[in-house]
Amino acid sequence: MSITPILQFGTSRFLQAHADLFISEALDSDSAMGPITVVQSSGNAERARRLAALADPKGYTVRIEGLVDGVAVRQESRVISIKRALSTEKDWEEIKRIFVEEVEVVLSNTGDQGYLPSPADQSLSYDQSMSFPAKLALLLHARFAARRGGLQVMPTELIAENGRVLREHVLRAARRYSSEFADWVSTQVLFVNSLVDRIVSEPIEPAGAVAEPYALWAIQDAPGLRVPCSHPCVQVVGDLSATERRKLYILNLGHTYLVARWLRNGRHQAYVKDMMSDPLIRDDLEDLYREEVLPVFAAGGDNDAVPYVATTLDRFANPFLAHKLSDIAQSHEQKLERRLSAFVDWGKALGVDLSQPRLLQALK
Repeated sequence: MSITPILQFGTSRFLQAHADLFISEALDSDSAMGPITVVQSSGNAERARRLAALADPKGYTVRIEGLVDGVAVRQESRVISIKRALSTEKDWEEIKRIFVEEVEVVLSNTGDQGYLPSPADQSLSYDQSMSFPAKLALLLHARFAARRGGLQVMPTELIAENGRVLREHVLRAARRYSSEFADWVSTQVLFVNSLVDRIVSEPIEPAGAVAEPYALWAIQDAPGLRVPCSHPCVQVVGDLSATERRKLYILNLGHTYLVARWLRNGRHQAYVKDMMSDPLIRDDLEDLYREEVLPVFAAGGDNDAVPYVATTLDRFANPFLAHKLSDIAQSHEQKLERRLSAFVDWGKALGVDLSQPRLLQALK
């Protein structure tokens, strides 16, 4: 079994078609840190087949389907970056050994549930019901006790400043062990903020996924940063805030605007591509971006917003992607607040004098 310098918590189809794919492609040109051990942290027995398939030496399939500059793209890749697939429920001692002896970078995509505190977090010994930050603190303590050097932690959860947030959770857990250990975590473990973006619409069973061509892994630069791989979709940036705003207030805002219209008009379509194939709806969305969104970005000095809108429209119109409106509609009221209402407030804070009738109608 090869040494795996990357340990990944989470088996989601998103990571299968994102970081795992990038690292696989970079390994072909010797441009990656090394292969991956994937860890299922939920203890979900139904995913046992997925674990076995992820570590299959023949790899798994990612199918890329969509539009690039209006031209259809369809291609397949085999992902072979994953060398082990383990479960915290059954393989904790082996995970701990790998963490202490091999790992240089930790990736995570555990979802919102993974960060929720658990009563088991108060324990200093392993319990499957621990939250992800508590499990990570326990593994870090084993490395600390073995007098090994620090490492880098790169969460990819869709949380603003995800590295800082995870660091705060882990430090809170570390203080239950000792002040010396908490100091080691504070000074020797680099928690990195990043933003990930790719629509991954369907799983391929037992492992693999269908995804759009567009993909981004934006990583905030920091002293001592080590990038897991060199890849066209991986960008190191000095500040993530502009990237986050574009994603939230163009891509996510557009999705939620379409859902608001879909809910208001009877839910006749199933997918985003269905709405985009209606010329009236597409024209309305394009006009929304042109008249109510882009002037705010211009006032904020973002010169990349215009091409990002064009790319977003291609992504929405992707004829191959089964991106369900019902999925986007989940937690709709919260999304209206974070995506539309917050955008209107940002424009006001910039002093933009702008009529935004469509956005205000969607917020009613």
